[in-house]
Formats: sequence, C-alpha cells, structure tokens
Amino acid sequence: MYREIESLLGNQAESLLNHVCAAVPKENVHLPGPDWVDRILLSSDRSIRVLQSLSWLFNHGRLGGTGYLSVLPVDQGVEHSGGASFAPNPEYFDPEKIVQLAMEGGCNGVASTLGVLSSVARKYAHKIPFILKINHNELLTYPNSYDQILFAQVEQAYDMGAVAVGATIYFGSPESSRQIQEISQAFALAHQLGMGTVLWCYLRNNQFKKDGKDYHASADLTGQANHLGVTLGADIIKQKLPTCNGGYKALNMGSSGYGKFDERIYTKLCSDHPIDLARYQVVNNYMGRVGLINSGGPSGENDLAQAVQTAVINKRAGGMGLISGRKAFQREFAEGVKLLNAIQDVYLCKEITVA
Repeated sequence: MYREIESLLGNQAESLLNHVCAAVPKENVHLPGPDWVDRILLSSDRSIRVLQSLSWLFNHGRLGGTGYLSVLPVDQGVEHSGGASFAPNPEYFDPEKIVQLAMEGGCNGVASTLGVLSSVARKYAHKIPFILKINHNELLTYPNSYDQILFAQVEQAYDMGAVAVGATIYFGSPESSRQIQEISQAFALAHQLGMGTVLWCYLRNNQFKKDGKDYHASADLTGQANHLGVTLGADIIKQKLPTCNGGYKALNMGSSGYGKFDERIYTKLCSDHPIDLARYQVVNNYMGRVGLINSGGPSGENDLAQAVQTAVINKRAGGMGLISGRKAFQREFAEGVKLLNAIQDVYLCKEITVA
C-alpha cells in the first residue's frame, strides 16, 4: 500500500512523506484517532444523541474506527447545474446511484441535497449515514449571483434519519452576515435534535484576487474562516486545501486596510510547505479539537494522483479526512469506487504518519 502511494506521489513523495512540521509540532495538536468521540467530543456540550450520531459516522465504512472520515458529497446538481455535473456520467442523475457509490466506495457517509437523500431515505438511511446539505448556491438566476440560500429545513434532516446537517457559508461575501446567523440557528437546532453539524467554510469575494494571484485558498484567510466556523459550533469543518499564504498581507497593501494580522502567522506558525499550510488550518480548528476535512477538488487529469496527494497532505497535517465528489462521480462507477478506496488507503496506511 505504501509503495503504491509513494509511486502516485511521484517527485513529490520525498517532500510530502518525510516533512516534519516544526512551526506547530504535532504534540501540540489534538489528532484524530479511534477514541475521538470519547477523548474530544465527550468533553464538549454535545448531547448523548449527538455523540451517537457522530459515532455512527466515525464507525462506518472502510475507515470505521480509525477516527478518519471519507465522505462522498454530491450537491453539484444544484451548485453547478445538473447537466454540467452529470453529463460525464448520466447515471448519477438517479439519486440511488449516488448513495450506491458511497456504499460501494466504503465511505463513512454521503452528503447531498434534500431531493437526493429524501428520494431514497427509506431504503438507505439505515444502511449508510446521511448528511443533509441544507443550503446551496444556484446558477439559474441571470446574471449569475453567488449566495448560499436555504433549500431545506433541519427538521427534514431529522425526519429522514440523517446523522448530520451540512451547510456552506461564503465568508468574506456581502451576504456572509446573514448566512452566519442562519447557519448558527440551524446548527443549534440540529444539536437539539441530536444531529451533528458539518460546515463548508468557503471564501468568496472578488477582492481576494490581487495582482493575478487568487487568495481564496490562502492559509491565513481559510484558517480564519475555519476559526469562525468552529465558533459557530460546527463538529466538522470542510475547507479547500490551502495553496498559498499571505492573503491578509496582500489585501493590506497600499492605502487599503483589511482585518488584522501578525507577521508571526507567516514566520512562527507556518511555512510555505503544503503540509504546514494545512497544519495552520488545523490549528485554527481549536488546535484540532474540531476535525478538518479537505476538499478533493474538481475533476480533471490525473485525478487519482491528485486525490492521493491531497489525502497525504491532510493526514500528515493532522486533518481528519477528505470529502471528494466530482473526482469520484464524474467517471465510471468502478473507477469512482477505486478512487475513493485509494483516498481511504492513505488513512489506513500505518507508515504514513502525522508530520
């Protein structure tokens, strides 16, 4: 297993597999493990029913009992339009195929829309943990607008037997204040009903692009988005893998003023190494008390190698797993299963340890 992973990493293998995080050492971070619910969540204010729900999620699938998560998310039929998302493999217009892919792929759970999950809930909600994504950005409005709006109610997730609700906040957007209030209330209700909460902490603002560089995946900005997300009571944070740093500095150039930052973010708490960038995201998740799952990213060429690389970075940074959709469902069923299994193999491989 290790040799296969090493081969897929190619010329990045040495750097990614042997790096040691010196800025924030692993001893300072709460790391995933088989005892995650008892060691971390039991100290929180989460109810017995929430702990039961999250325990099922953590104990299901190929990664069950490891403390790591592999989740199949398919809400792109709303987020990116059904045709654009499912044209590469039209069978996934059928919600049952989405759930079957998650099951055959050995995932801990499946995250999708109200329509997808409710249409097959009676058949599958007791067989694989459901995560109902309650808000979305739709692209039918002309001109396109970008705003996460509620499509479903928390009570609907409870009624279908979901273990958790998921939501996205576009931090940094003009609509973020409303989204923060909506999701704060929704997550509080979910916890009252005994479900866990998963927050997609995305950044969206055209001003986050400066001098040809896109800071939407900057470690400092995504790290702060994570910190806001855990403050809202999220049990799991989903974030894009950081690819750069210095967003705060770039947005404070010239006469502009934006937020607050300290140079030690870039010198003491982080480096330019991809594992250190991801470690900074984990640090902002209350030093790892709230698990970080990273996005698998869009589908394209070399999906298998890219997915494995992302998993290695997440695991070695102290993250909790991967949530990978398009790379899996925009290909033949068997190939999708193979890709999901390859991601899971990284977390099952004992030779790949936290940096």
